[in-house]
Amino acid sequence: MTQLHALKSAGLFEVNAPRYTSYPTATQFASNIGAQDYARWLAGLPPADPVSLYIHIPFCERLCWYCACRTQGVRSLGPVRAYVDVLLQEIALLRRYLPEGLRANRLHFGGGSPTILPPDEIGRLVDALTTLVPLNDGAEFSVEIDPSAIDTARMDAFVAAGMNRASIGVQDFAPQVQQAIGRLQSFEITLKTISALRERGVNSINIDLVYGLPYQDWAALGATLDQTLTLAPDRLALFGYAHVPWMAKRQKMIPEAALPGAHERFELAQNAAAMLVASGLNAIGIDHFATPSDALSRAQANGRLRRNFQGYTDDSAASLVGIGASSISQLPGGYVQNAPVTAQYNAAIAGGNLAAARGVALGLDDQVRALAIEMLMCDFKLELSRLEARFGAFMLPLLKNAQAAARRFNTFCTFDGQTLIILPEGRPLTRMIAQMFDAYAVDQSRHSSAI
Repeated sequence: MTQLHALKSAGLFEVNAPRYTSYPTATQFASNIGAQDYARWLAGLPPADPVSLYIHIPFCERLCWYCACRTQGVRSLGPVRAYVDVLLQEIALLRRYLPEGLRANRLHFGGGSPTILPPDEIGRLVDALTTLVPLNDGAEFSVEIDPSAIDTARMDAFVAAGMNRASIGVQDFAPQVQQAIGRLQSFEITLKTISALRERGVNSINIDLVYGLPYQDWAALGATLDQTLTLAPDRLALFGYAHVPWMAKRQKMIPEAALPGAHERFELAQNAAAMLVASGLNAIGIDHFATPSDALSRAQANGRLRRNFQGYTDDSAASLVGIGASSISQLPGGYVQNAPVTAQYNAAIAGGNLAAARGVALGLDDQVRALAIEMLMCDFKLELSRLEARFGAFMLPLLKNAQAAARRFNTFCTFDGQTLIILPEGRPLTRMIAQMFDAYAVDQSRHSSAI
């Protein structure tokens, strides 16, 4: 049996599975967790342990049809400035609950398009954030940048505020693909943006690509990879497009007949990964790549690679504080998501309340399974001895999960009673294998294709 047929027999081309950027996944968040829980968990953060900060800017000058993020289009800066005022109010509210002396290892601006912020608002916002939680020396300050929506003044404002890593969305450079997803962005404007960042001392560059887009074939994606490699990014993410028009209404603009089939998606992902590795990048987890000198490569080599809502990271902070509409906080007590609709978020903050709308409390079983799944997603192996050292006998139920995974995927992984290892040929099944350790019922309709 060929590898392709074996993967098909294992269900790869028919199954949807979580991406496991968290456990429990966001589909398990419920409204019984709210502002009181969030306030208690924030107050309980150990002051000596660094945290990470995430701030969500839910606005775009253009709405890309492929995107399933919480964003909204705006034609003027009025709503953006008003939103910044609310963010500043939320930061003031957080000051009531966060312990004194807390510091941060990371600050990340995501969206939406953070580059829609006016230059003066960038300074106000960063000043407030770093007054709330000062950044440690050497902290990483990253910003998601749309090359079609940034000018010199905005770039200079972010650099002056301390930005030292930029994440550039590309998706695909092929004009037909760009037209079909509503995102026109030339290679030239992308090169110009990256060159300008490097001229300003921002030398850490991430680039995001997507496979499985409409009209995308290997000729298009291979050409995009050739162009992308000339930009010399430190990190590259290659995400599979998730077509979920029942959740993201704008995706109804995408012609479904033009989407690659399951086998084509698999070949796109495999060919792209092989090309990137051949270029000298290290494969990181299931969908990231990095230069050998990059911190992600070092984290993987040292067993310190982690996974969170931003994907793979070398961030050692145990807690993430999310600010803004729909942002998610990851705390020792559990996960909390702010109200996803901007108007609801604004109303909560204006009323003097934290905007926490839903979440999930972490029980001990959740913590054990979260670490097990993170090991599989990051290292392609699960060491029960590590779980036992940390959780004692509470890890014992996972022994049965490991045995079941080894039986179901017996040609793709090995298990010696202590360590479950996903073999290289089984790595396309990683999300499905991780799901074997998920204690919650998984509704496939709420997740994307396992490839």
